[in-house]
Amino acid sequence: MYLITVLGNMLIILAVSSDSHLHTPMYFFLSNLSLVDICFTSTTVPKMLWNIQTQSKVITYEGCITQMYFFIFFAGLDDFLLAVMAYDRYVAICHPLHYMVIMNSRLCGLLVLMSWIMSALNSLVQTLIVLQLSFCTDFEIPHYFCEIKQMVQLACSDTSLNTMVMYFVAVLLGGGPLVGIICSYSKIVSSICGIPSAQGKYKAFSTCVSHLSVVSLFYGTFLGVYLSSAATQSSYSNGTASVMYTVVTPMLNPFIYSLRNNDIKRALKRLVGMAAVKVPIVLGLKKYT
Repeated sequence: MYLITVLGNMLIILAVSSDSHLHTPMYFFLSNLSLVDICFTSTTVPKMLWNIQTQSKVITYEGCITQMYFFIFFAGLDDFLLAVMAYDRYVAICHPLHYMVIMNSRLCGLLVLMSWIMSALNSLVQTLIVLQLSFCTDFEIPHYFCEIKQMVQLACSDTSLNTMVMYFVAVLLGGGPLVGIICSYSKIVSSICGIPSAQGKYKAFSTCVSHLSVVSLFYGTFLGVYLSSAATQSSYSNGTASVMYTVVTPMLNPFIYSLRNNDIKRALKRLVGMAAVKVPIVLGLKKYT
């Protein structure tokens, strides 16, 4: 599953970068999302695979803090990019004549840069607060990665500040992008309803289906994990459920975007064709030398 995730998202990045027809805001954001998905999965899965291979579940304190920082960073970045992509779809459907003027390269770069900066600051603040906590010499995290919630619960010192910051961040940085996505799609739906022809409605809605599927999968699995954990209070069951949004969702994203997108399909076929053409040339050169 990890190899499929990395390969699938890497193919999306290569397809977008190699095809000039895909050098548009929507595919620029998509390639950034694919890069973040690779990094997001790579913060937890390689360590988990190493633990399974070596039959050792030990992680150093420094390694745990580092893993926690990058997990929060890329999870937040995923969240922001999905909101940015929703805004991109809103402009494309509700203001099609001004789309390229509004979504110019400067604004696209600024939106991605701000997403990276805000995610980094959020991750840095939460990690620094965890560093102030006191832990026992040896403690067991009932999870397959160093999740901040589990770390705070296992601390020996007062965790009221950490709990307050976690809930504040969840509402502000988690709920904020979600509200933006909901607002964007509410305007998109009202705009699509105003299109007179059925073909026009289908064409407009088809440009949003892939993104809407990814958003539903990301938020659905994420909220499902934490709502179920709050209801059951079982820490060990959370690890199994967390695989859904840490492994399964990033793996499915390339399939969702490629199976329903003819532009991506053509770019991937062209990319595979270019690779196939180069192989005989290299073999021929080796044969003659």
